[in-house]
Amino acid sequence: MNILIKNTTIVDKRSKDNNSNVDILIIDGIITEIKKNLNLDKHNSKIKVIDIENCHVSPGWFDFHVNFCDPGFENRDTIENGMNSSVKGGFTGVQIMPNTEPNIDNKSIIEYINNKSSGSIVDIFASANITKKANGEDLVEMYDILKSGCKSFTDDKKSISNSKVLNLSLEYAKDLNTLIIHHPSDKELINHGVVNEGALSTKLGLKGIPNISEFLTTYRDIEINNYSNGKIHLSYISTSESVKLIRKQKKSENNITCDVSIYNTFLDESKVDNFDTRYKLEPPLRTKKDIKEIIKGLNDSTIDIITSDHTPVDLENKKIEFDYADSGIIGLESFFGLLIKNLGEHVDLGTLIEKISVNPKQILKIDCPEIKVGEKANLTLFDPSIEWVFEETDIKSMSKNTPFVNETLKGKPLAIYNNSKFKIC
Repeated sequence: MNILIKNTTIVDKRSKDNNSNVDILIIDGIITEIKKNLNLDKHNSKIKVIDIENCHVSPGWFDFHVNFCDPGFENRDTIENGMNSSVKGGFTGVQIMPNTEPNIDNKSIIEYINNKSSGSIVDIFASANITKKANGEDLVEMYDILKSGCKSFTDDKKSISNSKVLNLSLEYAKDLNTLIIHHPSDKELINHGVVNEGALSTKLGLKGIPNISEFLTTYRDIEINNYSNGKIHLSYISTSESVKLIRKQKKSENNITCDVSIYNTFLDESKVDNFDTRYKLEPPLRTKKDIKEIIKGLNDSTIDIITSDHTPVDLENKKIEFDYADSGIIGLESFFGLLIKNLGEHVDLGTLIEKISVNPKQILKIDCPEIKVGEKANLTLFDPSIEWVFEETDIKSMSKNTPFVNETLKGKPLAIYNNSKFKIC
């Protein structure tokens, strides 16, 4: 589709037109003109004109961690619904975690996902497991899997406790020029914990997850990565101690990146005071002190990516006793509204956009076109200041496990353009 975006403000730190209010003409999927007051007379009359009040445009957003539950858990969600959720949330690309049944530990499952998402406006990349069935011991056939289009390997929230296995995976990944994504979490120290360890967990009589379970594994992962001379990405960072460790490492070596779930940037452990399982997450909600350090890490580039950690959970596994409820919140549809509402006063807009568009793609070595003439158009249109009420009708996922229904959010995706397709969010 050929379109003309009128009166839009570019948000792309790499672009010479960053922060400029301009018109953008896209012909056959390519940005052909960027200037003020573009005249359509000399162009094809079939061009669709997009003129929306307070429109901003950025490189297409990319969610580094999503769960679409397909294959194996289609009662929670499907790839088709996941793509609809992505469009609603303003994302032109996502990376699927290998939490499926069977696991994404071989190329056939990746090919299955590729076939189901082929031709979509949303680019879908499936991450494969590091170990077979995420057992933490037996490495998958990385080379064979990479040929199917996989960009990274992770056991997601099943941390690998065997240091030898993690070291080998980093060495293989280095040789194959791919990425190891690892969640630092010591399961022995967690010991079936369900909330942050502290006075509140004691008050509630719930088993706590100590900060040290993440901190120690973060330290180990950094040292193993240095030993292997590899490059590691640490996921779901939630503690101030971990942020400080990663900051220190980044100052000495350029061999580590990391991400944080949006919920750990503004929600603290007090949300579970009434045993509300909608706030049961992994890693758990931490303290205000941890949130303060995370925001500092976002501003000083210690933390590279903010993710929705979109995790559909059916009602039967969420609305039960806290100890037994599954962790996770669906997040694609409400992501940007929560982002601007809760972080907009602490982190500038350009930096936030980098962490949800440019950085995730660059870390995965996926093409991330700049907003300039001659480049492929992969764009998200949004209004960063509009306030709106997030309603259940906005949810495209089959699962509804979110505590944010009927909450007033700030900032909203308007439309996306990718693969020569245009869709209203």
